[in-house]
Amino acid sequence: MKYNLLGKTGLEVSSLSFGASSLGGVFHEVDEAVAIHAVHAALDGGINYFDVAPAYGATRSETVLGKALHGIARDRFFLSTKAGKYTAPGRYGNDTLDYSRARLRASLDESAQRLGTDYFDIVHLHDIEYQGRRHAGWALTEGIETLHELKREGRIGAVSFGIYPMDLWHRILDDYDVDAALVHNHYCLNDTRLLELLPIARQKRVGIINGSPFGSGLLTDRGPADWHPASPADRAVFRRAAEFCRQRGTPISKLAFQFSSRHPDIPTTLFSSANPEAVRLNLQWHEEACDTDLLAAVQEILRPVMNRQWEY
Repeated sequence: MKYNLLGKTGLEVSSLSFGASSLGGVFHEVDEAVAIHAVHAALDGGINYFDVAPAYGATRSETVLGKALHGIARDRFFLSTKAGKYTAPGRYGNDTLDYSRARLRASLDESAQRLGTDYFDIVHLHDIEYQGRRHAGWALTEGIETLHELKREGRIGAVSFGIYPMDLWHRILDDYDVDAALVHNHYCLNDTRLLELLPIARQKRVGIINGSPFGSGLLTDRGPADWHPASPADRAVFRRAAEFCRQRGTPISKLAFQFSSRHPDIPTTLFSSANPEAVRLNLQWHEEACDTDLLAAVQEILRPVMNRQWEY
C-alpha cells in the first residue's frame, strides 16, 4: 500500500480508503458480523482512512463502523464523518438537511458517540446540493463557519465538503477555505471531470478524495440500487459494457476499480464494501496492471453516458 499526503490536512493517507456506506445496507442488505470483518480486512490490507456519515443507513453505518473500530488503536487510522444531511430509517431519499450551528455541533457529538471517538480528522458538509440547492447558501455560510469553529477548538482536524455537482466544486475551491474535498462519481470509467479540479486543488493544497470508483453501482455486474437516478436507457448502456467485460473474462468492477484508483495525482480513492472477500479482492486488483485495450473498448461503449450529470 502506498501512502500520500492529503493536501494541507497533513494526513498521510493510504492510496485506497474505506467508505462505510455499505455497512449500513445502502446498496443491499448486509450481515453486521461480516461487515465488521470487512473493516478489519481493510485495516489488515494497509488502509488507514475510513469515511462514514450519519445519513448512511440512518446512522447504522456509523454504528457498525464504531463496533468494528472498537479496540483498534486510534493512531492506526484516520476517521471522517459528514454532517448536515440526515436520513430516517426506511426513508432513503427523503432527507432532512440542516446546516445550523446547533445541529452540526449536536451531529458531531452523536457521531462521536456512535464511533467511540472524541476527534475527527476530517468533517465533510454533506450533499448541500440536495432538494434543489435551496439549502446550499446555508451550508456555505453558517455551515462552513461552524466547521471552522470546531477546527479552531481542536475537535476536528480538517474542513471539507462531500458533494457531487461540478459547478459547486469550482465555486467552493475558488471562493472558500477548505482543507479537503470528497468528490464522488467524477473519476470513474464514465466520468473524468474530477481532472478539471486538480490544478486549483494543487494550487490551494486541497486534498482530493476520489469517491465512488464503481459509479454508485453502475459499473458492477449487480447494477445500481433502485434509487439511482440513471434512466432505463442509460442503465442499458452500462449493462452492455458489463456484458462486454464478462465476455472477455474480466468483471467490469475490476476494470473500473483499476482505472479509478491509480491516477498519480489523486491521493486516495474511497471504495465501499461490506464483504471482506471483496475488500481483499479490491486490494489485489489495485496492485495489478490494467488492461488498456479493454479499457479503451469499454469507454467507447460508455460514450453515450460519458460525463453525464445525474440528479442525485
